[in-house]
Amino acid sequence: MPLKAVILIGGPQKGTRFRPLSFEVPKPLFPVAGVPMVQHHIEACAKVPGMKEILLMGFYQPHEALSRFLVSAQQEFKIPIRYLQEYAALGTGGGIYHFRDQILSGGAGAFFVLNADVCSEFPLQEMLEFRQQHGDAHSFVILGTTANRTQALNYGCIVANADTQEVQHYVEKPSTFVSEIINCGIYLFTPAIFQHIGEVFQRNQQELVLEESSNGWQRAEVIRLEQDVFTALAGSNKLYVYKTDGFWSQIKSAGSAIYASRLYLNQYSKSHPERLAQNKPGGPIIRGNVYIHPTASIDSTAVLGPNVSIGEGVTVGAGVRVRESIVLHGASLHDHTCVLNTIVGWDSTIGRWARVEGTPSDPNPNDPYAKIDSETLFRDGRLTPSITILGRSHLHPAPHSEAPFRLTPHALSAGCSVTIPAEVVILNSIVLPHKELSRSYKNQIIL
Repeated sequence: MPLKAVILIGGPQKGTRFRPLSFEVPKPLFPVAGVPMVQHHIEACAKVPGMKEILLMGFYQPHEALSRFLVSAQQEFKIPIRYLQEYAALGTGGGIYHFRDQILSGGAGAFFVLNADVCSEFPLQEMLEFRQQHGDAHSFVILGTTANRTQALNYGCIVANADTQEVQHYVEKPSTFVSEIINCGIYLFTPAIFQHIGEVFQRNQQELVLEESSNGWQRAEVIRLEQDVFTALAGSNKLYVYKTDGFWSQIKSAGSAIYASRLYLNQYSKSHPERLAQNKPGGPIIRGNVYIHPTASIDSTAVLGPNVSIGEGVTVGAGVRVRESIVLHGASLHDHTCVLNTIVGWDSTIGRWARVEGTPSDPNPNDPYAKIDSETLFRDGRLTPSITILGRSHLHPAPHSEAPFRLTPHALSAGCSVTIPAEVVILNSIVLPHKELSRSYKNQIIL
């Protein structure tokens, strides 16, 4: 059976004073564990037997970095990969409905839909086998996992039949507890899904005619799989949940990117050990799982790990200590710097004997079902301690925005080409682009 995969990469967020990284580089291209975030999705899809094409879908403008990535990914994974640009943000269901002819071309008998802002083991083959064992040829499968009772309220909650795993009830972000099984944002559909999405589209159009809305053309096509489709399909013998015990997390913030990198590095130790650095004579000291790009220059006295990713062209000097961090390409860590719980962004420089440290925002280690929290950046009028980012950040000035001041949770950041001087301490602070600091900062926003 011919298969396809659709990866929803979204688009630039608007309406905030600070725009995300995606205005310069699409967020799905942000490196996690040494490769662009969305490459983990592509690699998983390419491994599925019968996969004919992978489609990236979003409303980013055509971008040189995205085009280069698509060419590189096609060459590496030997599978056609295309980008379909939405004319507006159409929602998780509206986008695939708009491009349904492209998805179904070539006679695809089924297709996966994956949200780009999640990390997972992506048990796609298992989902296929599960669908063959449950339901009929036109049934659909949601990937689910278990969360604790409190955090489940932040996700789509699934009530399923314990024997058949049929979804009997679905609620997106309920106000009270519904179920500990949550939606992972990874789906397996057949072409029959477009009939159900089309019914929502027709209903939206009818409602807009009654309202005589001036912008109805756009609102009618904005369709959310979770609220508009899954809620209606629950209890109809068409929707099933495949529960995974493998790792899964959302990547909504800088803190969650560090956590996702750790999960993927741990997976490398089992599936791709050749990607991880090893202790060798004349090389740096490696502790735990560490990825080092072949072009990086690392002094033999540096200590890296656990859970460190070093990008292309990075320079790490003598006596440097890096732990639980991502260092992006072109960055330079001078002798005896200490970098902990930090994202060091593109082309940033940290001076000798400087210390850059953030506060981790990990899930509760004593709760096997705990997920990473997306806390607000401010609490009680104060900056919430979180990880530090130095470099081209998730936040970028949007001077024409009139929206209230808001920042991405867990992103304590500095802009591209930021220079940290020697012998200073940067702790839990936000530094925007092109800053050359002259002193230490703690829990501050440096504009």
